[in-house]
Amino acid sequence: MNYYFNPLDETCKSITGAIPRNQKITFHIEETEGGEENFSAQTCYFMYCLDGLPEEEIPMERVNNGFSITLQFNQIGLYFYRFRLNERILGCGNLRSGSFQSQKSWQLTVYKNDYQTPDWIKGGIMYQIFPDRFYKVGNIPIKDNKVLREDWGGLPNYKPNHLGKVLNNDFFGGNLNGIIEKLEYLKNLNVSVIYLNPIFEAYSNHRYDTGDYMKIDPLLGTEQDFACLVATAKDLGIHIILDGVFNHTGDDSRYFNKYGTYKEELGAHQSPDSPYIDWFNFEDYPSKYDSWWGIETLPAVNERSQSYQEFIFGQNGVLKHWLRHGIDGYRLDVADELPDFFLEKLRKAIKDESSEAIIIGEVWEDASNKISYDERRHYFLGSELDSVMNYPLKDAIIRFILSGDTSQLRETIFMLIDHYPKQSLDCLMNILGTHDTPRILTALAGKPCYQKDEMAITSMTSEELEKGLLRVKMAAVLQFTLPGVPCIYYGDETAMEGYQDPFCRKCMNWSNPDKSLETFYKTLGKIRKEQFQEVFKTGLYREIFANRSCIVYERKTHNQSVYVYVNNSSEKLTIQLNGDFIEHINGITFKNKLEITEYSYGIISKI
Repeated sequence: MNYYFNPLDETCKSITGAIPRNQKITFHIEETEGGEENFSAQTCYFMYCLDGLPEEEIPMERVNNGFSITLQFNQIGLYFYRFRLNERILGCGNLRSGSFQSQKSWQLTVYKNDYQTPDWIKGGIMYQIFPDRFYKVGNIPIKDNKVLREDWGGLPNYKPNHLGKVLNNDFFGGNLNGIIEKLEYLKNLNVSVIYLNPIFEAYSNHRYDTGDYMKIDPLLGTEQDFACLVATAKDLGIHIILDGVFNHTGDDSRYFNKYGTYKEELGAHQSPDSPYIDWFNFEDYPSKYDSWWGIETLPAVNERSQSYQEFIFGQNGVLKHWLRHGIDGYRLDVADELPDFFLEKLRKAIKDESSEAIIIGEVWEDASNKISYDERRHYFLGSELDSVMNYPLKDAIIRFILSGDTSQLRETIFMLIDHYPKQSLDCLMNILGTHDTPRILTALAGKPCYQKDEMAITSMTSEELEKGLLRVKMAAVLQFTLPGVPCIYYGDETAMEGYQDPFCRKCMNWSNPDKSLETFYKTLGKIRKEQFQEVFKTGLYREIFANRSCIVYERKTHNQSVYVYVNNSSEKLTIQLNGDFIEHINGITFKNKLEITEYSYGIISKI
């Protein structure tokens, strides 16, 4: 006999994915016929351990077609498990096939029983805006050492000055009133939530060097402008979430005040008597201090400072202040660098003020088992994050589109489903590009460039653009239909190009957008939001078919099913179905069998 176990198969693991504490769950190893190695097990043990503790084993019960055991896990955390049949240890091999290829353990995430995530974001569509580059209305009050650019759409400054520093002090003037003016455009894209890169007062155009957490940057507008943005968006059914940058401030801030810009404040860099002195860690006062990744303009914050915690979490603190202005949550910059105790207090402060506010962390890896600074993180155990930016899926989609190989994509999808709580899975921020990565069109069809001078002058040929548009459409179909919430990086829907920062942060192309791609995104948005919102909100995922270059899957609720396919090859395929169907992107109907053409995609349902 051979043996089969797949944690995504409910005959093997009675509950798919993570589970709440004390939930009964059954594990079953199934006997199968044939195979290269045949052996018959007389005994089988379930081997498991709570993260960091010694492994234990429990005998499993012999049943007609294998071995089973039903357990409850009474502590939250990560458990790792595998099986011993006779003296042979069987562990996680390939999630896609359920095969035993190694002695590596499977993971089981056990979270708090009261862990919930906001429902309003699920099934929606997110849109990320880099405020200085989206849209400009009115005159901009430029001052100090900042440069106002009059050439909207020009190349952002990227070269260092005579001191070897890139100042990031050129502004194109995008502002809050510009966003307000374009809300109808976003509504027509079926956007339900806007994620804004930092909007608080800062020196740089990216504003990750916060100068004043309690003040809207004057170049963007006023607090009244922000209130108008939130209210107008709300009237259109659009939520607003802000970028929370709490690991570091700017050196040109009222808290550090290295250059004395804030005349009324005594910053930590100015005097040991500053009320902010314990917010920062000085090695050699005042010239040597901890900073984010050694960047001196971004002094790192001491998150253990009680004064800083009160400033962020208190009743009159930063988090509650902006929640009272009507925002619906935060995306947390560099969440990996915020300690667990800090994230726990952050969650409590936010949820006490607004239980429906969303907390999304910037995490680039599998967030369920991330190790950061030699410590296992606890993002999804119920006391910290609701969701994360889904970089693993982004990378897997790009690799599939570029290589034509479904392997990493399928493995990543299964990993996310197996490791993440369902309530987190359904509100993952599914990205294809961000302000930190190359534009998706460039990533999928652009020429390789390694130097910024080369990136600055490189653009696509018409042939590359045609190829890239098809690839972006295939990627977007996956982004919009896999578990989680698709997030469009501003301008990706208009075929904007750009390599890494700052070329991915160019001004929005309003004058000459690719209308066909824009229409495609609108179509995807309509399918997702108007026709099948419940399916894409919480529907289960099931793989129907996959080969090297084609994947077909189902999203399903108890009363509705949607089938999705992407074929990234020149091969034609036929999938047998039963009944009358419609493919919603192109409006084509068919009966009983699906003809999948070369390099194609579709979203189908029964008529």
